[in-house]
Amino acid sequence: MTPMTALHSDGETIPDAALLVAYANGDPAAARDLSARLLPRVMGQAIRMLHDRGEAEDVAQEAMLRLWKVAPDWRQGEGQVSTWLYSVVANLCTDRLRRRKRNGVGLDQIAEPADPAPGAAATIQTNTRLSALSNALAELPDRQAQAVALRHLEGLSNPEIAAIMDISPRAVESLTARGKRALAALLAGQRDALGYDDDGSQHE
Repeated sequence: MTPMTALHSDGETIPDAALLVAYANGDPAAARDLSARLLPRVMGQAIRMLHDRGEAEDVAQEAMLRLWKVAPDWRQGEGQVSTWLYSVVANLCTDRLRRRKRNGVGLDQIAEPADPAPGAAATIQTNTRLSALSNALAELPDRQAQAVALRHLEGLSNPEIAAIMDISPRAVESLTARGKRALAALLAGQRDALGYDDDGSQHE
């Protein structure tokens, strides 16, 4: 078969699902194009949830492997590939956060990803907050942790999260509200160390 490219001849971008189906039909170029498109998003999501580049790379690799495995059964029009991947990555990250909790991994044992932002103090403060948030997420029930991560780390809308989690937007709103309250309680004793004032604002 003739290999596909990431663009149609008229310049339009080929949908993710079309590339996945093309890969399933034996087009390796489609897999390369899809990987180049999706892998940065997968890595970004995993890093924001785990705050550990090495673990994020493992999650990204596992998520993409699962995508290739389901490719032969994928049918265009049955959902978005990126939505499916968000769900897989969120679940894989939540599992790793749970294992950290069971193994007693502390904040000082979590590797810090490279951060090009200026100011060493600000970078340390940001990394500390992200690490604390990751540990706190591990304390939440699975569905709450996933909803909170997708809403407040990924910045997705309630309808987008509803599609990923296969629930209603109203249920998403309830999960995120309960998750935020639980996180606030878990992090309450660390406000000074994390650089937050009593009103929840950040201080330098």
